[in-house]
Amino acid sequence: MKKFKIKSGDTVKVIAGDHKGSEGKVLRILKDADRVVVEGVNMVSKHTKPSAANPQGGIVKKEAPLHISNVALIENGEAVRVGYKMEGDKKVRVSKKSDKAI
Repeated sequence: MKKFKIKSGDTVKVIAGDHKGSEGKVLRILKDADRVVVEGVNMVSKHTKPSAANPQGGIVKKEAPLHISNVALIENGEAVRVGYKMEGDKKVRVSKKSDKAI
């Protein structure tokens, strides 16, 4: 099973690609594809057919997944790398920059 250092609900910054510099909250992680969906980043237009739930149909804007290597966790407004440290008997995520628990 894959393990990522970024979790759902984290605030991240896009560090590469067309949306470089954008920030947002991680909505979900797609482990099998190594991708994350970030709120308000990488918006795409999806054409939907009329259905019972949406009788009008039309064009819907939604977030598309980004590769997880193109985002970095934000701590105090800066992008940081993440490591792990044992505090007592608990394993906690720590910032490599400040060495503080996240």
